[in-house]
Amino acid sequence: MPTARPAREADLPALLELFRVSEVSAAADPLERAADIWRQILSRDDLAVLVSEEADRIVATCMLITAPNLLRAGQRHGFLENVATHPEYQGRGHGRAVVAAALQAAWTMDCHHVLMQSGRKDPRVHRFYEGCGFVPGLRVGYVAHRPARPA
Repeated sequence: MPTARPAREADLPALLELFRVSEVSAAADPLERAADIWRQILSRDDLAVLVSEEADRIVATCMLITAPNLLRAGQRHGFLENVATHPEYQGRGHGRAVVAAALQAAWTMDCHHVLMQSGRKDPRVHRFYEGCGFVPGLRVGYVAHRPARPA
């Protein structure tokens, strides 16, 4: 089974390439902006980016976001975001490795639960998340979109 490790500063180009080929969502652009965001991410204790490699190539990633909480007996909230696996490496355990590492980090940080949502329609994606321990239907997800900027 593949293993995951925390992302490093030098991983940014490989992550941007992974996001490009995964077609999950558009990555930050231009590169200078992405680099600034990456430095911000790496400087925070409440964010963790995990990656999995094969043949010295980053092929899967996810980000764990944690937040303090006055409810749930003070246990933190965890949110899983930006899950992506290179299409050529899907089904090899890399996605499962980064998600498992993120969940373990969340439990170590005393998170009550980890929430995630997916807009993907592919039933394989939902089976993947369920196989990683996520239970659908326990919560209802809502999305508020940013209002359009005036022209």
